[in-house]
Amino acid sequence: TMMVVPHEMGFAKEVADVVVVMDGGGIIESGPPEVIFSQPTQERTRSFLQAVLTRA
Repeated sequence: TMMVVPHEMGFAKEVADVVVVMDGGGIIESGPPEVIFSQPTQERTRSFLQAVLTRA
C-alpha cells in the first residue's frame, strides 16, 4: 500500500487505483479515478477538478 499526494491530476488519474478528495480535513469523496474524474458526486470535487483541469 502506498499513498501519494500528487499536484498533477494527470499523474493521479493514470497511476491511482483509488482517488480520495479531501476538503476541510475530511474525506468528501473517494473512488476509482475513472469515476472521480468523469462523474464526481460532490460539488466541491466538481469545482476543484474544473479549476485545476482547465488551467492554462
